Amino acid sequence: MSTETVLYIILAGVVALLLALFQYKYKAKGASTSNALFAFLRFITLFSVLLLLINPKFEQVKYDIVKPNLVVAVDNSSSIKHLKQDVKAQEFVNSISNNAELNNKFNIELFSFGNTLNSNDSLSFNQNQTNLDKVFKQLSQVYKNSTAPTIVVSDGNQTIGSDYQFSAKKYNQPIYPIILGDTVVYSDLQISKLNVNKYAYLKNKFPVEAIVIYNGDQAISSKFVVTKGNTTVFSKVITLDKSKNSEVLNFNLSANSVGVQDYKAQVIPLSTEKNKTNNYKNFAVEVIDQKSKVAIVSTVLHPDLGALKKSVESNEQREVVFLNPNKILNQLNDFQLVILYQPNNSFKSLFAELEKQNKNKWVISGPKTDWLFLNEIQTDYNLEATTQTEDYQPNLNTNYSAFIIEDLDFNNFPPLKSTFGEADFNLPSETILYKTVSGIQTKQPLLTTLEINGRREAILFGEDLWKWRAQSYLNEDSFLKFDNFIGKLVQYLASNKRKNRLNIDYNSFYNGSDNIIISAQFFNKNYEFDDNTSLSIVVKNNQSLETTTRPLILKENNYQVNLNGLASGSYSFTVKSSSENISVSGNFKIIEYNVEQQFLNADVTKLQQVATNSNGNAFFINNYKALANDLLNDKRYQPIQKSNKSVVPLIDWYYLLFIIVLSLALEWFIRKYKGLI
Repeated sequence: MSTETVLYIILAGVVALLLALFQYKYKAKGASTSNALFAFLRFITLFSVLLLLINPKFEQVKYDIVKPNLVVAVDNSSSIKHLKQDVKAQEFVNSISNNAELNNKFNIELFSFGNTLNSNDSLSFNQNQTNLDKVFKQLSQVYKNSTAPTIVVSDGNQTIGSDYQFSAKKYNQPIYPIILGDTVVYSDLQISKLNVNKYAYLKNKFPVEAIVIYNGDQAISSKFVVTKGNTTVFSKVITLDKSKNSEVLNFNLSANSVGVQDYKAQVIPLSTEKNKTNNYKNFAVEVIDQKSKVAIVSTVLHPDLGALKKSVESNEQREVVFLNPNKILNQLNDFQLVILYQPNNSFKSLFAELEKQNKNKWVISGPKTDWLFLNEIQTDYNLEATTQTEDYQPNLNTNYSAFIIEDLDFNNFPPLKSTFGEADFNLPSETILYKTVSGIQTKQPLLTTLEINGRREAILFGEDLWKWRAQSYLNEDSFLKFDNFIGKLVQYLASNKRKNRLNIDYNSFYNGSDNIIISAQFFNKNYEFDDNTSLSIVVKNNQSLETTTRPLILKENNYQVNLNGLASGSYSFTVKSSSENISVSGNFKIIEYNVEQQFLNADVTKLQQVATNSNGNAFFINNYKALANDLLNDKRYQPIQKSNKSVVPLIDWYYLLFIIVLSLALEWFIRKYKGLI
């Protein structure tokens, strides 16, 4: 409180006292006991009111003792149960949670992880993937500015994600791995990798690559076999020993029938092997009759062209060919879709031929686009031709109805550069992405689609699409989501199927360790997305005839259901609406494969390296009690005293109002009682 405020308070006290004495001593002409009481009450009232007018501010300092966090992240994947370590892991969690000394020194935070990190201590050991890389990345966000030594209870075997050694180095906390699993090395023969394309073409051969690894000291001989049903389609004898402990097999298989074809690759196990699950792998290939061809026509060089080719060809059913506007004219019928990149006057003959054949196309414009030509050559839309450019960021239209779109965090994507101006459409159109200018969302289209007379067209108002693909990789550590977005747009444009009110999105087959997610969108009669409907899916196992019914849950701009837990096999399904008689059916296969059962030992070396790099320490599960002593005796983990200073104005102190009311009430009642009023 400042000196000036203190002087004001003293002055208020003097003024209040003088006014009270003036009324009950000077004017009352006496000094009775009652007058003295009235003077006191009036002084309290006046002084309190003056204090409120002055409104002095008081500083309050609160001291808190903040204990360091102790993070316990437990591997909840099925590999822990496969290695028979689930009981020991649960015992460790109970021991840490109930340790009084650790609870007195730390705030213990329990997490479990498989493919994702979850804040709970409920362990089922049934997760079908392990992603330790994601664990360290997410924990680094949560405990960025605090002391949080981290216990990781795991076998160290990661099945998805980047190498966790690198993300652990960026996690600025000591890490204490509790190693689960057998460290004894047994003789083991396994198929380490099996690489095969997702698609093959009818009457062609498709390549398969298998890597067989042997752990052991003795020379062995075995046989690698690939079967389709009861038929052997490939076999080879392999001989391995301690010095030559791996062999790469490359061979071709024939694609003789259309559809999903199942295969089983197996290396005959040794009689002494402990884990025979990793001796075989099931795989599948979808055989298709023909390949879709997409032409990208351009007269300029730009990184967008390479990004588009990679995104479109990420689906092996599609092939991209680069052509100039003149060379494509004689082979236009070979392509299901033509992408016109920044067209100019040299595209005149091509536009005329596309219009004549009523061909689907995708126009991508930018600063190099000749809008005078483009406005003249077609009448579907036009843009005021200017020499100015503008940067536009995307904003997703969640009501887009032509196909299912996942939000890739478009709002935070880099801007596209385009010609400044507003676009006018002369035909009905649907916008996928709106323009955002300087943080202000507009209703001007950035990416939109048209559909008329059986022809489909898209127009993108901006170049630098390659930056979006790069940003998607930074966000997800993968190009997959962006490539899927481009793939769905290309699939829509390359097709002439009529629009449906119920659309579904799924794969023709899934590996047993994949997330089996089926998405759907439902639209009302005006083709506006309906987020109030109730959708359900009926899944039927085609072998056992067992059916399962599950609801689809609304997530952002679509409905989803997760079918994890289904046994391997062939399934048919129907998605239907409860409010209207609308349904869509499909088929998929689940290929038997459990990546979590491929491991025989814990990855001790990697876990110990993570502990060393982070200034932590690694412990085996049978010696975990030593960990508690290390944590209790480590001087780095001390409670911190934090002070919280706050300035509180007197006007917020409601007791003062109560004092004013009380003093006035007492004065009034006493004067009334004595008959003075």
